[in-house]
Amino acid sequence: MGKYLLIMHYRGGPEALPVPPMDQWDPDEVKTHFTFLYHVQELLKERGEYVDVQALLPARTWVRHDGPDTAPVTTEGPETTELVAGWYMVDVESHERALEIAAYISSAPGPGGEPLCEWIDVREVMPSRTSSDCLDEL
Repeated sequence: MGKYLLIMHYRGGPEALPVPPMDQWDPDEVKTHFTFLYHVQELLKERGEYVDVQALLPARTWVRHDGPDTAPVTTEGPETTELVAGWYMVDVESHERALEIAAYISSAPGPGGEPLCEWIDVREVMPSRTSSDCLDEL
């Protein structure tokens, strides 16, 4: 079994999607979209593959450390069209299964009930290691 983070990038990815931001959708379209995502969560729980799911608000702050004698530098960040909207964490038998789940999430309904076809970033989680394991490799 392996854990994978399935990151939802609304309006981002290798090709930007021609979909308006969710705050411009009809309220019923938003409800239909989230109903689908909750359904995905229930399916994953039934299969024993669910670990976590989180949605993120669009507001963000970027922070950088500039040295021991300075306060952290913060900014709202550069303007981009990419928005990390949330993620699913799954624990699955194979990379192929993680891709199947991501493809299903990508079919979530968007404006007009049409599949969003959004890009889902599939990232395998590094296996847990103790700090002594890491130090041994140095």
